[in-house]
Amino acid sequence: QVQLMESGGGSVQSGGSLRLSCTYTTSSDCMGWFRQTPGAEREAVAHIERDGRTFYADSVKGRFTISQEYAKNTLYLQMNDLKPEDTAMYFCAEERFTICTTSPEHVAYWGQGTQVTVSS
Repeated sequence: QVQLMESGGGSVQSGGSLRLSCTYTTSSDCMGWFRQTPGAEREAVAHIERDGRTFYADSVKGRFTISQEYAKNTLYLQMNDLKPEDTAMYFCAEERFTICTTSPEHVAYWGQGTQVTVSS
């Protein structure tokens, strides 16, 4: 049974930073972060393939960095220069396929989520 558990969420002021962590039992070839606000669809934030190739939503490019530490079975999302519009529940995810699609439809496993709140 694959399990993912996020941590590191919290409340920060605009311009602040947070680092999310996701510990997992096994890794797929594509790991990623999604976020969701009430009433909205879950959207892709950042993804990383096993060879280190990364993908970012346009809204977070240059501010967020995804990384993976295989020795610790942990996925990270470093979030800098946070904005109020980054406020959301953030989910760690494992995709089904070898190559990232960044689509929530192709996620095999989800974490339970961690809340990020950015105040202006």
